[in-house]
Amino acid sequence: MARVAVIYYSSTGNVHQLAEAIAAGAEAAGAEVRLRRVRELAETATIARNPKWAAHVEATAHIPEATHEDLEWADAYVFGSPTRFANITAQLKLFLDQAGMLWAQGKLVDKVVSGFTSASTQHGGHESTLIALYNTFYNWGSIIVPPGYADPVQMKSGTPFGATSVGAPTETELAAATFQGRRVAEVTARLVAGRPPATA
Repeated sequence: MARVAVIYYSSTGNVHQLAEAIAAGAEAAGAEVRLRRVRELAETATIARNPKWAAHVEATAHIPEATHEDLEWADAYVFGSPTRFANITAQLKLFLDQAGMLWAQGKLVDKVVSGFTSASTQHGGHESTLIALYNTFYNWGSIIVPPGYADPVQMKSGTPFGATSVGAPTETELAAATFQGRRVAEVTARLVAGRPPATA
């Protein structure tokens, strides 16, 4: 059984919805899944000025915060972040930066990884955010598994780099996220079992 950690940051809930769909897809493929949110860094007063942000923080308080133990536990990671100036958020970046000790010990080598994001506009930096996120994983020596066009839903979503949404996810965007979770779980299960990936 593959162990998949879905680790994300979400301010108003769009990335959270994608994360839940990815987790559901991985579980449907037989994976053991941990859904984790990274620690909030914004000041309480800043969050309170945005009612949607404040409501989301309260609504997801029950979801455990991600720890580096989750990275050691998992065979695969799917990381999610909203776009911030065409890059990932400071919250997720800090979590990744602080994994340096695990990286130095070689504990992140050969882990399967994938990413997802959301922006408020159609050209708000989806691809650049995911490409920037993947730069970390090249350094880790991880195995990047994007969704590609490996399922018909990808021809509708149009995003081979990772699940994305423009604002609140649509049904198609959630379906693409579910597929990504399933694909990551299935590829990881083959690697864990010591079998080579299936050929087309």
